[in-house]
Amino acid sequence: MSLMRLSTLFCFLCFAGLALAESVVDPAPPKFNHLEEKEAPVPQSFDRLTFHQAPKPLSKEAKTSDWPRLLGPSDNVTSPETHLLHEWPKDGPTLCWEVEKGEAYTSPAIVDGFVVIFHALEGKETIECLQAETGKRYWSFDYPIQYKDRIGFANGPRGSPVISQGRVVTIGVTSMVTCLDLKTGRLLWQRDLRKDFHVPQDFFGHGGSSLIVDGKVIINVGGKNEEVPPEDEAEARAAALAKPGLCVGAFDLETGKLVWGVEDTWGASYASPVLGTLQGKQVALIYAGGEGNPATGGLLCVDPADGKVLARSAWRGKEYIQAIGSSPMLAPDLNEVLISTAYPKGRPIGGVMLSLDGDFKVKEAWSSKRLALHWMNPLYKEGHIYAIDGETETLARLVCVEAATGFEKWHERLSWEDMEAGAKNGGRPMQLGILRASLLQVDGQTLCLGEFGTLLWLDLSPAGVKMGARAQLFYAQSTWCVPAVSKGLLFVMQNDREMVRPTGGKRILCYDLRKP
Repeated sequence: MSLMRLSTLFCFLCFAGLALAESVVDPAPPKFNHLEEKEAPVPQSFDRLTFHQAPKPLSKEAKTSDWPRLLGPSDNVTSPETHLLHEWPKDGPTLCWEVEKGEAYTSPAIVDGFVVIFHALEGKETIECLQAETGKRYWSFDYPIQYKDRIGFANGPRGSPVISQGRVVTIGVTSMVTCLDLKTGRLLWQRDLRKDFHVPQDFFGHGGSSLIVDGKVIINVGGKNEEVPPEDEAEARAAALAKPGLCVGAFDLETGKLVWGVEDTWGASYASPVLGTLQGKQVALIYAGGEGNPATGGLLCVDPADGKVLARSAWRGKEYIQAIGSSPMLAPDLNEVLISTAYPKGRPIGGVMLSLDGDFKVKEAWSSKRLALHWMNPLYKEGHIYAIDGETETLARLVCVEAATGFEKWHERLSWEDMEAGAKNGGRPMQLGILRASLLQVDGQTLCLGEFGTLLWLDLSPAGVKMGARAQLFYAQSTWCVPAVSKGLLFVMQNDREMVRPTGGKRILCYDLRKP
């Protein structure tokens, strides 16, 4: 038996069922506001909005859906929407509107035509609600933050907003949790997890989104039982990080009070918890693991009703400088879960498929160093996994893996020559590709948003990949956020400056994908 398998078995035997709600006390329940029902304000134009063109009317044949959280309505980067445009003119799908935004690596959440975005603007974390078809603003809520990224990336939030039961929940880069009324933007409650549960600032601040289940806001908190010393006190800091604290907490959606908690030494990762069904039971899957030396982390399978830990399985490299960004992927027909990391750099431990039996005992089905996911979330389709393997742009490749065995069916580095970008680079064609792209399964195919702003339709199958329509929405680095589809509209985040065209910088853009 391999060392990794022994480690997994040991961790499971020691920690399964580690903590229940009654063992974790809420040190500072927040004040909360009882809100009476109130109509949404009339949406208004504002100075950061540029309106281009109204979208086409929705076809009666179209099936539509909300996009309430980062990975979509089913936590698997899949939308049930139909009747979308699969062919575009040369310039791409019609741009309906755009709104300038601040610093963030977040995706929008959309419910009933309310589009919620979360970003840092002028020293404040800002939550805004826009009208889907026009970009006009219903409301805005903000609060000041003091945050400077230790590695030099954006000084804004990483966790995307989540909408449930008429509420909006955000987790800021400094671990501030905010709950607002969706229609009006009024504050229900707010609490500082860093202060309440001694959450250390990780490499890039807090990164995961929440998961809301039956009125409980489930968060990979990554707290400790004592204040963590600063970086210049390395020995004391390492000792504090090695102690358990509130790893996962469920907070009441209406009041913000802690309902249950799981204590563990594993910190908060940049992956978001997902909901699924294993062995006929609803479970919350959390790929945890924050800063630590040595680094630790892995999969927690938790009962969302009471916080009981059903399974715990370690999967993390031992190097200090690393981050977990890709959420667990459920293969429900196999009763298996994939977790993966792109670290250690250049020689990752990669991915592991974990099988859980009726008693939630964990067994490693297979592992592969050739399925090393950074922040890009995989797709599961008809017994196969489609994903972007590779930690850096140069290593990134699109792969197809047989879910039952881990066998790689094929890999591709999709690329093409781009004349427009080449004109800015001495007139010679420039080689572009999808690189570390986002994949979204919808309407029988896969929408792919490349790292430099390319949008493509892909036909993915075990036999290979076929490229369909392709459009360069913009030329900008750091296009790292999952796009969202709702009611035939596509919402894309541009996180960096435009490098080729004389157009804007950081923006949310709304495109019309409605088929007549």
